[in-house]
Amino acid sequence: MSRSEGPLRYSAGLFAGFVAATAFFTRLPVNPEPAGEWRLADSAWAFPLVGAGIGGAAALALLLAQLIGLPGWPAALLSVLAGIALTGALHEDGLADTADGFCGGRDREEKLAILRDSRQGTYGVLAIVLSVLLRTAALAAIGDVIHAGLALVAAHAASRAALPAAMIGLTPARHDGLGAMAGTPRAGGAIAAALIGAATALAALGPVRGAIALCLAGVMVFATVELARRQIGGHTGDVLGAFQQVGEIVILLAASTR
Repeated sequence: MSRSEGPLRYSAGLFAGFVAATAFFTRLPVNPEPAGEWRLADSAWAFPLVGAGIGGAAALALLLAQLIGLPGWPAALLSVLAGIALTGALHEDGLADTADGFCGGRDREEKLAILRDSRQGTYGVLAIVLSVLLRTAALAAIGDVIHAGLALVAAHAASRAALPAAMIGLTPARHDGLGAMAGTPRAGGAIAAALIGAATALAALGPVRGAIALCLAGVMVFATVELARRQIGGHTGDVLGAFQQVGEIVILLAASTR
């Protein structure tokens, strides 16, 4: 994730916290009232709710694409692109920078320098292409627009619900940048996010498939967290974006299994 790294100032309160998280994670023209300093971590509980909304928008795009007669793959691709457009490719950018940094850097300092560089390298481009292809293939494999739409809601919500726990489990890899400025969520906010994300996935995918998807996503995100710990000793905003992408891909793939 690599939004502007200037001071984050938004109003406090539950609704205002949700609006602030929406302003950060999407390109929607919401305008929270500035009232003191706000950290992204303060809205951790709202991450899966914002994700569910993004998934719902992507599901709507899928429905509209199928209503005008597009076949499975083009409709699925347009749905994925709708989600990317709504978020401004926030997490895809993080995934690409993380792939470039982890695969291209020789040591911790070089990896962090690459992560800060906004230019995309070969590893980053390949990571984005792979992410888009896997998500599109999963949606096309599901086929049914209702089930695919529910899978999108589950994937977007649960993948963002994992971020607060990752922010607690890893310290920022550097003292400046978005990862450090985001702060560390309170335990209550992280637990609330996890419960909301899990409940959304179980309701959308069903108890059995939902539980399997959550377990697989949890294992993969945990593995990515440990990779980040070994590679750079913590997290950055871009690395958090990569965590989201891993979770979303795994949940969509799990939802597509027969």
